[in-house]
Amino acid sequence: MLQLQFLIHSIMELPTQGPDPQIILQLVSMKMPFGRFKDRLLCHLPVSYLEWFSRKGFPPGKLGVLLQTMYEIKLNGLEYLLEPLKKK
Repeated sequence: MLQLQFLIHSIMELPTQGPDPQIILQLVSMKMPFGRFKDRLLCHLPVSYLEWFSRKGFPPGKLGVLLQTMYEIKLNGLEYLLEPLKKK
């Protein structure tokens, strides 16, 4: 839960000075740009891959924020929140 609070705080500290709804939309539209799961939508990455990033370190920048957000969503069982967005 502490990581989720940190993540929310981190997202709010981005230059937009508030939660960026585009982050959630990008989880269902952006593909992984490299690695074993290249070209797979971020929302479809296996939790084991996200856990690996959690242990080794998320990449810097927007991709890192997106992967960390997806990790927290999966860790807390909140994937169902993305379902309505996948249909758009």
